[in-house]
Amino acid sequence: MSKKDEKRSYGEVATVATEEPRSELLRQLVAHLRQNRTQLRQEWAHRITEAMLLTSMTQDEIFAEATSIYDNHVDALESGTFETLQAYARNLSERIIPRGVETDEVVGIVLLLRDVLARSLFAKYQQDFALLNRILDTYEPAANRVANSVAVSFVQERERTIMQQQEAMRELSIPVPQVRERLLILPIIGVIDPQRARQLTEQLLRGIRTNRAKVVVIDITGVAAMDSNVANHLVQTVGACRLLGAKVIVTGLSPVIAQTLVTIRVDLTKMNTAGDLQGRIEEAEKSLGYKVMPAEQ
Repeated sequence: MSKKDEKRSYGEVATVATEEPRSELLRQLVAHLRQNRTQLRQEWAHRITEAMLLTSMTQDEIFAEATSIYDNHVDALESGTFETLQAYARNLSERIIPRGVETDEVVGIVLLLRDVLARSLFAKYQQDFALLNRILDTYEPAANRVANSVAVSFVQERERTIMQQQEAMRELSIPVPQVRERLLILPIIGVIDPQRARQLTEQLLRGIRTNRAKVVVIDITGVAAMDSNVANHLVQTVGACRLLGAKVIVTGLSPVIAQTLVTIRVDLTKMNTAGDLQGRIEEAEKSLGYKVMPAEQ
């Protein structure tokens, strides 16, 4: 055998020798976590309560979820696969997100579990620091992956839930009530993004056509801020309403929005703006020929 072949053979043997102790260390690690399952679960659940995490859940619920996460954690360490753990993390997220559990709480309980298990390993192997270091070198990469899997699954589920809620809100019918015959009012509340602005326009134009409206009052009192895209879209909406034969009065401009409109140089000549809503409705009624008189008359 050549020296090169001897060197290759030696390297292969060395690799096997390195892998065998690592697998044995992992086996010892998993065996320790299974043998001390009850104690470690209880300590982890106690730490969660002590840290005031998952406060929207009862003690029994916390212990039940801690048990499931613990068992999935150990299974993932033993098998080296994380699909089952990730599936459970997604399922858990679906159940606890509607109850107001935040991302920092999930990250916090995962870090607490890692700390509880690491302390347990230190207590077991503290008499042999060389062995302890090898055990921790085996445990930490897998523990990091477990923590990352749980946290990422929660964040992804939270983002999916938020997107579903936003989409559901957008799909809700936007009311365009008829105050008087041929007089509509469109109250806008909250944040206006480009997609919602388009939906508002579509609903308003549909209302004008259905009710054969001649005057529309758009009240933006409930809008805290407006960027240039939305402001220009509002101007376009006013123009579209005019094409359908309806006069538009925009009311409820806050000082901030007024300054924004001036700063971004929106063509205000195309917008009939006014102050309070009641006064603008009275003005709209007059333009339609209505006359409001005291009850005595």
